[in-house]
Amino acid sequence: MLAHQERPPGDVGPIVTGAKVMSFSSIYRHGFARVAACTTRCTPADPQANADAILASVRACHDQGVAVALFPELSLSGYAIDDLLMQDPLIDAVVGAVERLVTASADLLPVILVGAPLLHEGRLYNTAVVVHRGRLLGVVPKIHLPNYREFYERRHFASGEGTGGGTIRVGTLTAPFGPDLLFAADDVPGLVVHAEICEDVWVAMPPSGVAALAGATVLTNLSASDITIGKADTRRLLAQSQSARCLAAYLYTSAGVGESTTDLAWDGQASIFENGAVLTESPRFPDGDQMAVADVDLDLLRQERLRQGSFDDNRRLHAAATGGFRRVGFRLEPPDGDIGLRRVVARFPFVPADPARLEQDCYEAYNIQVAGLVQRLRATRTERLVIGVSGGLDSTHALIVAARAMDRLGLPRTGILAYTMPGFGTSEGTKTNAHRLMAALGVTARELDIRPAARQMLADMEHPFARGEAVYDVTFENVQAGLRTDYLFRLANHHNAIVLGTGDLSELALGWCTYGVGDQMAHYNVNSGVPKTLIQHLIRWVIGGCQFPDPVLDTLDSILKTEISPELVPVEAGQAIQSSESVVGPYDLQDFTLFYVLRHGFRPSKIAFLARHAWGDPAVGDWPVGYPTDKRRGYSPAEIRDWLRVFLRRFFGFSQFKRSAMPNGPKVSAGGSLSPRGDWRAPSDGNARVWLEELEREVPGE
Repeated sequence: MLAHQERPPGDVGPIVTGAKVMSFSSIYRHGFARVAACTTRCTPADPQANADAILASVRACHDQGVAVALFPELSLSGYAIDDLLMQDPLIDAVVGAVERLVTASADLLPVILVGAPLLHEGRLYNTAVVVHRGRLLGVVPKIHLPNYREFYERRHFASGEGTGGGTIRVGTLTAPFGPDLLFAADDVPGLVVHAEICEDVWVAMPPSGVAALAGATVLTNLSASDITIGKADTRRLLAQSQSARCLAAYLYTSAGVGESTTDLAWDGQASIFENGAVLTESPRFPDGDQMAVADVDLDLLRQERLRQGSFDDNRRLHAAATGGFRRVGFRLEPPDGDIGLRRVVARFPFVPADPARLEQDCYEAYNIQVAGLVQRLRATRTERLVIGVSGGLDSTHALIVAARAMDRLGLPRTGILAYTMPGFGTSEGTKTNAHRLMAALGVTARELDIRPAARQMLADMEHPFARGEAVYDVTFENVQAGLRTDYLFRLANHHNAIVLGTGDLSELALGWCTYGVGDQMAHYNVNSGVPKTLIQHLIRWVIGGCQFPDPVLDTLDSILKTEISPELVPVEAGQAIQSSESVVGPYDLQDFTLFYVLRHGFRPSKIAFLARHAWGDPAVGDWPVGYPTDKRRGYSPAEIRDWLRVFLRRFFGFSQFKRSAMPNGPKVSAGGSLSPRGDWRAPSDGNARVWLEELEREVPGE
């Protein structure tokens, strides 16, 4: 464990200690903090027994590298002990238990938040006691005291409203007191903890909302909350939505086994949420102690707040409230080695592995594309589309989107003028699939061989290929790509139609498209917001939903099994066809990187760290439904690093000019789009230097 950690001025790399650097495998090097929502067996009205249980749980948290350990409301005394709360022996025993916790915490890692009834200026308060490494950091009183139905808290407690700026004495200890406290780690950037208690989150304006605006990133709720039918879902909704609204982590834990069941029952619900996502939840109705443990992403929260400017606007609007918080600093001294990663990192951030969520995402993505195209056709009063159909994934998906759009408009599919345009590298398989698909969909199908025109152009240019030399350079490839687009635009002119683009988000990110008079350009592109990995699943979804007749579905299945290739270079018998992924990298990995660059602006080192956990072992973690078993593979650290380098060079280094002039098309994924009118605006003459330097400096090859 590091004893002293500092960041040199201006440094945004890993935390260092003198000559010692945190291991690349440490979560604390990459902006994560491990947190735990704990429940322990309660012994009503026995603070020392409860302190024993809490300390045992804290020690288990310490062993797991936990930074913040949360316990339920009034966990030192028990919640359902009614008038025993006001008995002097009980009050004295609680003070002794707090002192014991503080002393015992001296060599323990976690910041501990426990519930305790404490006297202050003649009144009893329901409080969160915050302890770390032998210090009583502060005491936060509950503000909103329920006094309805089964709750009678005002019988015993005073509200913490108006107590800000205070100081409390707990036995021999003195600490800040009030609801205006934030607890900030000096050595873990972004770790700022706030505490509220049970009912505080059930009101219209929870204290945690103001605390988040003041800078808190880890919001905690110490709850008792008896269980009734359906109440767990309400708690989850409140906590999860608060984490989304506050762009924060939200830890919730409620009283469980051992609490008095005189009139109530308890389920020990413990949950951790982050920016609206469920990180983990413990089983309910436990027989003993348990904890929900997860690693929250402080970088992600910081980036979300940075990008969502309205968050800070809201802070300014409530400056009178947010400006009054006091910050209590502490040094966490987190572990510097590999303690694993306690959160799910999806292999496909654009494609959920959960079947129900995947079904919903595919439904929405497909209909977003269809709706976008329907509106464009209506707005332009156009009844015809021109599209190039290669027999590959992208043009296939664009064609079935076009077919459904024409159906919704009540227009005949014959208004789709579909052209397959074989070139020098076109395989018989893809051409056959293109013809089968066009025929099955009932569109107007044509074949236009571009090879004669390409030969003429190459001859006019005095290209070596025209002299019979096997020179298949970028000029050779782009002559074909350009001719296809040129034909499509002139055909659109001729037939009073618009050109429907087919290139996808992944190709735009990698610059894997021909600029201008090429596949980069169209009148409208339904695929520009859809990554390659999602397009595959959209086609599987169309097949699974039987949305077209069997001949269409059979052809779609055949296309899914085809190697992704631009098919621009001739292939001799027995040779492997031209592969896009051998040049630009596996789309599985590149889409992974794209998501974290585009949505969160993460450092290359963090993306590599996440990729190792997502892609290191194909046997670990879930795969999306329908993903072919024979294609389920992992990537070594060296492969991840090498393909990440390719992505950075292409994305930041030279391909922005293609995105700066991209045609209209709908945003589809919350991961973002690359439209210069939407999610991504960047200079066309930028460079990749700072990203590549960070990669080379911070990411080991193995």
